[in-house]
Amino acid sequence: MLEQAITQYHRMLDPSTAQITLKHLNKRQQQYNLYFGNRPLATVLRPRFISSEQKDLLESACKLIATAVRRIAVAALEDQTLRIELGLTPSEEVLISMHPGYTEPSIHSRMDTFLTLDSSSLQFVEYNAESPAAIAYQDLLSTIFLELPIMQQFATHYTIQALPARNRLMGAILNTWQTFNGTKAPNIAILDWNNVPTYPEFLLFQQHFQKHGLHTIICTPDDLAYRDGTLFAHHYQAQTNQSAQAFPIDIVYKRVLTSEILNHYGEATFIHPLIQAYGDGKICLINSFRAKLLHKKALFAILTDDSYQDMFTTEEQTAITKHIPWTRVCRAGNTTYNGQPIELLDFARTHREHLLLKPNDEYGGKGITVGWETDSNTWEEALAETLQSPFVLQERVVIAYEDYPTLIDGGVHISQRLVDSDPFLFGTDVEGCLTRLSTQTLLNVTAGGGSTVPTFVIETTTQ
Repeated sequence: MLEQAITQYHRMLDPSTAQITLKHLNKRQQQYNLYFGNRPLATVLRPRFISSEQKDLLESACKLIATAVRRIAVAALEDQTLRIELGLTPSEEVLISMHPGYTEPSIHSRMDTFLTLDSSSLQFVEYNAESPAAIAYQDLLSTIFLELPIMQQFATHYTIQALPARNRLMGAILNTWQTFNGTKAPNIAILDWNNVPTYPEFLLFQQHFQKHGLHTIICTPDDLAYRDGTLFAHHYQAQTNQSAQAFPIDIVYKRVLTSEILNHYGEATFIHPLIQAYGDGKICLINSFRAKLLHKKALFAILTDDSYQDMFTTEEQTAITKHIPWTRVCRAGNTTYNGQPIELLDFARTHREHLLLKPNDEYGGKGITVGWETDSNTWEEALAETLQSPFVLQERVVIAYEDYPTLIDGGVHISQRLVDSDPFLFGTDVEGCLTRLSTQTLLNVTAGGGSTVPTFVIETTTQ
């Protein structure tokens, strides 16, 4: 059904319709400021279509894996061996020792996956458990695509279901506030550095929260002060005209990464107002610093290591085997592959074309070496780098591809793109999905290039 639907959409996209579509997309993205830096998010003329069966598959598989990794997080709070295996730094250990005021380690997260068009393969490659982006982007892109004349014509043949998630995130934040014992309507601060490329999304969330009666500002860690048990922002971006008085903060919607805070402030981190207020239990931080237990890429090494399988249920073990690629912390020593003993670095050298290297704690494709796109000398240099800082070695997965149309020199050009399916999770429940497209192996927004498109569930309309 999906292949037929995609073919039908492309046939409807003649050059005139394509010009109208592109003009509308560009105009509306400009109005909503849907840009990553100076680049519009959507650069292709078709959204992502998935079936209801694919949606069910994403939801059920994500729930099983998310439940399994939370079992790791709970155990790691008591087991230093697990924390060492995850690669936590001494500073992160201190932050994780502070109780956030609630038990859920990651209120909202995102599982980055490849789901093939025929559903024959669903592979998870990363778990963004700390500060996932794109929820607001996806909601607004869905609105824009549904306005398109071609989508309205397409809707005469197929039912179309959008997958919004902003309200679910807002509800998760407010539910966590109640668990935190918050009783009043909270003041919210969206926290990240100035001039980050995701700033337009902060504005979208600020507008959404304000619309629902939640006073919300955007500020940086440098704008904060802590006195008399209250965290304040002295400089901030507010949606409406407000006095220049300091803004008292109840909830910090933390978009800045923990590693960035630690790298930026160094030894002064633990006297920073944010950390002082958090340690004193005076702010509700979402996600908390304990999300770091799930954000490390070594998490997949624990999931796929034979020696840890007794932590998981039979159903979870089956899901891990089916959906999680073999992963190991890259270091000299013995381990297993498909149940057989191997020496890891020797295995890495002889199986380069089936492996890639990832920094244990990075994002946006930074520092990744793709073995099958690398010569042996470069691969050897990358392996040597793993002796200086933590990396994981991960097995190659089945990558998903689909055809997507663009307008080039007045004509419709259809070309194959890599397709990343990234469901948003709230606790262990899926709601919403980011889709990213690229012509390169590394699919990510931060690295630039490619396109982001909304995801719609479609079914054939019965006549």
